[in-house]
Amino acid sequence: MNIKPTESELEILQVIWNKGQCTVRDVHEVLTATKDAGYTTTLKLMQIMHDKGMVERDTTSKTHLYKALFTQEQAQSNALDKILSTVFKGSTSNLVIQALGQHRASADEIDAIKNYLKQFDNK
Repeated sequence: MNIKPTESELEILQVIWNKGQCTVRDVHEVLTATKDAGYTTTLKLMQIMHDKGMVERDTTSKTHLYKALFTQEQAQSNALDKILSTVFKGSTSNLVIQALGQHRASADEIDAIKNYLKQFDNK
């Protein structure tokens, strides 16, 4: 699946990922809390996302429920691949060093990173 969501589509996906499944109205209410978004625009974007295969729509009741088919992990992987190849010219170490240098990682996060890296020591 080679889906590349737009920024607006990612905002909608964030809402759906958080709620599990929801109506257009549910998504619209969350979006309008932080930005000016028209209901019909939200509806149209969600219809487009359905056509692209990002979400599925349950039409068995009057109010359609949407559920994400494109996962948060897929979105993170796509974004990371793009950033790694364009901004860091493929250098994983530069990406990690920049990320850790710019943002204070918690002790738990550092431990998780160390544990992850240990698996490469055994190869």
